[in-house]
Amino acid sequence: MIRVLFICHGNICRSPMAEFLFRDLLIKKGLHRDFFVASAATSREEIGNGVYPPAKKKLSSLGIDCSDKTARQVTKQDYEAFDYLLVMDEYNNKNLMRILSDDPQKKVYRLLDFSSRPRDIADPWYTGNFDITQGDIMEGLEAFLAFVISHHLQQNT
Repeated sequence: MIRVLFICHGNICRSPMAEFLFRDLLIKKGLHRDFFVASAATSREEIGNGVYPPAKKKLSSLGIDCSDKTARQVTKQDYEAFDYLLVMDEYNNKNLMRILSDDPQKKVYRLLDFSSRPRDIADPWYTGNFDITQGDIMEGLEAFLAFVISHHLQQNT
């Protein structure tokens, strides 16, 4: 099983969107049994809060329910528990490194580093544009899944 943790600042917009969009993508591809997917925050600001209403509305418009999700902060133990820790932007990466101290196993990536156009995913908390965020996340998820299939799943068949 491949364990993936999506990480953003507060775990109420981008990382839960990535978590639930990836679960949906895996179900559609028949790969959901091969993955464990979760999300977390680098900050403590939103711990215990649900998904930000506009992000929840965006997911709901796609038929995806995230009503049980509450924000949590990433821990050092997550580094050992997950195969990939995927941050949304370089700021998340810097904050994650403050928590982890190091990435000796090279598990930490920006989600869009897997795409043909590596870049940060803008925080819709500030931009207000959840459509662009969803599009960027999907671009990263599809590229990441292609990477995982070529590097992990084909080796197991």
